[in-house]
Amino acid sequence: MDSVDAAAEEAAPASRRKGRAVCRVCPHACAPAEGARGICRARVARGGEVACENYGRVTSLALDPVEKKPLARWRPGTLVLSAGSYGCNLRCPFCQNAEIACAGEDDVSWRALEPAELVALATEARPRGCVGIAYTYNEPFVGFEFVRDTARLAREAGLANVVVSNGMINPGPLAEVLPFIDAANIDLKGFTREFYDLVGGDLDTVKATIAALVACPTCHVEVTTLVVPSLNDDPAEIDAAASWLASLDPFVPYHLTRFFPCHRMADRAPTPVPALRELAAVARRHLNDVLLGNC
Repeated sequence: MDSVDAAAEEAAPASRRKGRAVCRVCPHACAPAEGARGICRARVARGGEVACENYGRVTSLALDPVEKKPLARWRPGTLVLSAGSYGCNLRCPFCQNAEIACAGEDDVSWRALEPAELVALATEARPRGCVGIAYTYNEPFVGFEFVRDTARLAREAGLANVVVSNGMINPGPLAEVLPFIDAANIDLKGFTREFYDLVGGDLDTVKATIAALVACPTCHVEVTTLVVPSLNDDPAEIDAAASWLASLDPFVPYHLTRFFPCHRMADRAPTPVPALRELAAVARRHLNDVLLGNC
């Protein structure tokens, strides 16, 4: 079942979903038929539960500077072993990793890696400056079980764990992972319900995720907004986002990142750098650490 079919299935009347297992990962609460996948295309209904089908299926693996996540204020100058799978529970028309984020198991090449194998690779990279593992590229929390299991082993091995996520995860699964996360960058796609309707998400869930991470004393948090011209570049929207972040912690690093044409928005011009700088000035009314990206 492709993503269009899955979305249609989840919009079906409740009478057609009666008796099906409901996925607990995110607010979509997908209830696919046996053998079918949810909106994220990474979880499948099997034997009365919605299971993580992309568990240990790695599509992308690279040793990255931590600044690339982006994390500007956490262990600068170090490297992390970045691992990605496939699937995402949003459908952003400006997705920068659509080839894996919008993919299912048959759409992209992957190799199987058990949590211990990924930890071993990160451990081997320590002499090169690797301090841990980053769960990134696609949406890692659609396969939160793999993140949880790997992060636990990584912690035992003295490695750090980094998550780069859209924040669309329910409190229960997040609570299972959070004790093992050392740093996170969460995409705050926009700051209106209309914008989250566009990308197929829920602003309140993302805000709750950011708030939970900021409140965790052992997790360093940074937040990123990709500024897309005419969609989320209203100064009032950035002002509201920055004001809300400051209410959690005025020292949360906030990245305003320049959009470049991609995916279904390949015909749109890049974000003008002067406009991005003006928005940064707006955000700095509330936040102490505002950074520009992709400039």
